[in-house]
Amino acid sequence: MMNPLKTIFSELRSKTIKILISGNPPSNATYVGTSKCLLCHKPYETERKTLHKLGIRAAGKDSKLQDSSDFPELDNGLKKLEAGMKFYFYNFDKTRGFDKYMVSEKLPSDPASASFTATFFKDSNGKLKFKTENLKDPSDPARTYTIDLTYGGGLYKQRYLFKAGKNYFPFLQFNTMGDDSFGDRTRKPWRDYHADWLYNEETRKLTDPPKKKSFEAECASCHYTGYTLKQAGDEYIAGAVNDPNGELDIDGDGIPNELNIGCEVCHGPGSEHVKAPIAKRAVTIVSPGKLSPERSSIICGQCHSRPLGVTNNEQPINKDYKMMLPGMSRNEFLLNYTSREDAGEKDYWPDGIHSKAHHQQYTDFIKSKKYRNGNQLLSCADCHNPHGMTGFKHQMRADVRDDKNSLCATCHKENSDIKKHMQAKIGFAEKGKINCIDCHATKTMQTGAGFGKGLTGKDGKNYWMNDITSHIFDVPRKDNIGVKAAEPGKAMPIPYTNKCGMCHKADGL
Repeated sequence: MMNPLKTIFSELRSKTIKILISGNPPSNATYVGTSKCLLCHKPYETERKTLHKLGIRAAGKDSKLQDSSDFPELDNGLKKLEAGMKFYFYNFDKTRGFDKYMVSEKLPSDPASASFTATFFKDSNGKLKFKTENLKDPSDPARTYTIDLTYGGGLYKQRYLFKAGKNYFPFLQFNTMGDDSFGDRTRKPWRDYHADWLYNEETRKLTDPPKKKSFEAECASCHYTGYTLKQAGDEYIAGAVNDPNGELDIDGDGIPNELNIGCEVCHGPGSEHVKAPIAKRAVTIVSPGKLSPERSSIICGQCHSRPLGVTNNEQPINKDYKMMLPGMSRNEFLLNYTSREDAGEKDYWPDGIHSKAHHQQYTDFIKSKKYRNGNQLLSCADCHNPHGMTGFKHQMRADVRDDKNSLCATCHKENSDIKKHMQAKIGFAEKGKINCIDCHATKTMQTGAGFGKGLTGKDGKNYWMNDITSHIFDVPRKDNIGVKAAEPGKAMPIPYTNKCGMCHKADGL
C-alpha cells in the first residue's frame, strides 16, 4: 500500500509555494488605536473585560474600550475615598522602599511621630481631591491635588493618580484583602505609596513630587498603547495613541488617549494593516500565535520580568525611549531594552529561584520545566487567552478548579487522577477535593495584602499566603532555603499553608 504522506511530499518537490506570514510589523507602520481594530475584529471585543484593559481608568468610570462588569469590587477603595477620609502618615523609615510611612485613619499613639495628613474629599464639581497638611509645621501652606485616574482595583490593590505639573503620580494603595488586624504594614487595608514624595523629612516641609519620578517616566510604558517619551527640561512627557474611545486626553490635543494594553501592543502598529488589500493584510500585522514560543512569550515577558531600561527604572525602553515591537527575539530585547537579565537579587526569595516581587511571571516561567519540557516550547498563550474569551479567571484557557483539572490535563492526562498522583509522589492522598494548582501554583509573590495567614507549626513560625502565583510550578517544601531558618513571617509561602495543612499536620510536611 502506498504511503499517502510520501505521495504528498513527492508532489510538492521542486514546487514553489508562496506563503505570506509576518514576523515583524512594517517599519513605516504607526499606531491607530484599538477602536479601529475592533471595527473589523468584533469577536475580540471581549478584551474590554480583561484586566489588561482595566488597569488605568478615569476615576470611577469605564471608557468605551472598558467593561468592568466582571469586577464589581473594582472601586471599593475609591468609593471609600470619595466618601471622605483622612490619613496620618507617621513613623518614617528611610530604609524601606515605596512605603516609608505607616498609615492610619487615627492620630497615632505617639503624635510626634506623625509628619503630615492627607484628607480626601469631593469638591463642588464632584472631582475627587486630597489636601496635604503639615503636622510638624502648621505654618507650612497646605497643598491640594486632584485624582484623575486610578490604577488597578480588579484584583488585590488599587492606587490613585494625581496630577502635579504636566505629569501624573501614584499615591496611596488600597489592599482589597487587607485587614487592620494584620501586624504587617504591607497587609493592612491602606498602605503608603511614596508619601515621601510629598513631604521632606529633612526640611519638615510639604513638597511636590519629583518630576522625574512620574507615572509616565516610571510605569506607563507597560500600560499605554503606542507609548512615547520625550524629555522636556527636567521632566519626561509621555504619550499614547489617540483613540476617540480612550480613557483620558493626556497630551492636550483634544482627543482621548489609549492608556491601557490594546491590540497593537501584541500585534504591532496597525496603520499599514488597516489600509492593505485583503491579500496583503496578513503580512502587515504580527500574529503572536504564528511566532515561535520564545518570540511570542517575550511580548508578555518584556513587562512581566522586571527589566531595567535606559531610564534606569523598570520601564523596558531603548535609547530612543521606545518599547520593543512584537516579533522580536528575547536576545534582541536583552541587548537593547534592558541592562539586566530579568529581576534583581532582592526580587527573589533566598533560594534565588522563586520570585518574591510581583510582575515576574515570565521570569519564573522560562526557568520552569513547563517552558522547555522535552517535547516542545510552551508560550504564555498556551494557558492564558490574551483576548479573555474563555470566562475563566486570569483568562485561563480552561478550568483549573473542576473535577477534571481540565487545563492541566491538556498536557498532563497521566496525572488527571490527583489522588493517585499524590499517593505516588508523597505516599498519601488528600481525602477532600484538591486540584493541581493547590500544590503547583504556590503564591510566592505579593502585590496586595495576600490571602492571609497559613498555619503555624510547632516552631511558632507562620507562613503567609501571598497573591501572585509562582510560575516555576514546583512544590516548595519546608527544607527549601527560602523557608528553612527564615525569620518568622518572612519565609516563602509553601503549599501546605494553603491546602495540605488544612487536613495534615503542618510539621510533618
